[in-house]
Amino acid sequence: MDKVTLKVNKRSEFGRKVKKLRRAGVLPGNIYGTGFKSVAVSVDGKAFSGVLEKAGATGVVDLELDSEKSAIPVLIHNVQVDPVEDSHIHVDFLKIDLKKKVTADVPLEIIGESPAEKQGLGTLVQYIDEVEVEALPTDLPENIQVDASSLVDVDHAILIKDLKYDKDKVEVKIDLEEIVAKIEVQKEEPVEVAQVPETPTEGEAVPTEGSETPAEGESKEGTPQTEDK
Repeated sequence: MDKVTLKVNKRSEFGRKVKKLRRAGVLPGNIYGTGFKSVAVSVDGKAFSGVLEKAGATGVVDLELDSEKSAIPVLIHNVQVDPVEDSHIHVDFLKIDLKKKVTADVPLEIIGESPAEKQGLGTLVQYIDEVEVEALPTDLPENIQVDASSLVDVDHAILIKDLKYDKDKVEVKIDLEEIVAKIEVQKEEPVEVAQVPETPTEGEAVPTEGSETPAEGESKEGTPQTEDK
């Protein structure tokens, strides 16, 4: 990936004043890191969106801070989003040492087509959409591809250990036996069958609501029947 730079300024607005920044298209943020004194900053919202699209969560970004002579290498570590307007409202930049390993969440990207799904044998279900890894900042992959073309039958699965990445430079920090994607049987929705009332046999009386069938030896009026003599 090409070098990515972003200009930021020291920020003196806090609390309610931050809303005024956002209305002006400026995004508040912070730079922090091990052995680095945290700095409150602001950045042009449109410029940040462009950098985020290029670098993602694993690309190194050089911050040009107005008071610093040299750029500060960072990772975009946390972006807060307004759930209503779907806009960025705050960002954290993690200052890094290019010679020391860092951890980051790398997205998993499904590629290819599963023969099992194509034939209608089952549905491809993705269990994990990102994985935590450790590597030098410049060795962090943009994403890790998951090739679905190996899934040819129901219950076939791709595990973490099956993923293709540079294992000499990148270490995955979760269980290697964990399932990433799997072909599962399509479950059919149960069909409700309407209850059909039984049809009385020929000659059988059908009781109506509020009426009772007279007991043996009893007339319809409820008085006992006497035998004709």
